[in-house]
Amino acid sequence: MKELNFLDNLVGVFGHPVAENPGVVIQEAAFEALGLKRWRFLTIDVDPDKLQDAIAGLRAMKMRGINCTLPHKINVLPLLDEISPAAQLIGAVNMIVNDNNRLFGENTDGKGFMESLREAGEDPIGKKVVILGAGGASRAISIEMALAGASQITIVNIPSDRALAYALVDTLTKHTGVEAKYVPWESEYIIPSETDILINATPIGLYPNIDEKPMMDYDSMHGDLFVQDVIPNPSFTPFLAEAEKRNIRWNSGMGMLINQAAINIKMWTGRNPDKAVMTEAYRTIIG
Repeated sequence: MKELNFLDNLVGVFGHPVAENPGVVIQEAAFEALGLKRWRFLTIDVDPDKLQDAIAGLRAMKMRGINCTLPHKINVLPLLDEISPAAQLIGAVNMIVNDNNRLFGENTDGKGFMESLREAGEDPIGKKVVILGAGGASRAISIEMALAGASQITIVNIPSDRALAYALVDTLTKHTGVEAKYVPWESEYIIPSETDILINATPIGLYPNIDEKPMMDYDSMHGDLFVQDVIPNPSFTPFLAEAEKRNIRWNSGMGMLINQAAINIKMWTGRNPDKAVMTEAYRTIIG
């Protein structure tokens, strides 16, 4: 008699809010293309004060792993059994692998970002970079940029979260050797003329707040600047629209999303997904 196995392999994402996250469409398209018939991706809204319960549930249901998005990337750290050296340096985890009830945390945000940046033709070596925000995405991106050879990184963040910004600058300075500084974000930010790369690593502009954009003097954008957003939904944000109308090169959050998702799938399944399939799935739902 043929052996029957209907057990689902569960992965997914914990976030709040998370309804707008397109990961399910992208990753299940990859699973189908790989012939992984019983892999399922769950989009799960987890309130900040329920994260510990959610991680316990992950263990109880023997889920194969999970993504962590805002606001859980930092708070999940003490709930894990092991954290990669890169994630320890970044101080944030965006994906977890459940290896026989041992939870291993990794950060693939920065790696996915760097892959996307290079696919857009940008090399960070020697570049002066301005990053808006000091949260989990900013930490991952700034550290990967520093390790890749950026010469200067400026973290622009609101004064009420200055502790996060100072901690990030301290980490960058001590562990990467890059020139790093913090600029309080109290009014419209004026982009220094020597800036090579400007990155929005905040959730400003994320669905459903699709009309919002970072508080900046957009006329300070200059022709040699490269502008990068990390927002995946919508793929073309008001922030990027400001760059577009000034004929400034830009890159959306789609590439970062696809590349980090591909790394996640490889870590969960041991298989390399087809990024072209994932990109097509993304464009079908987001445009």
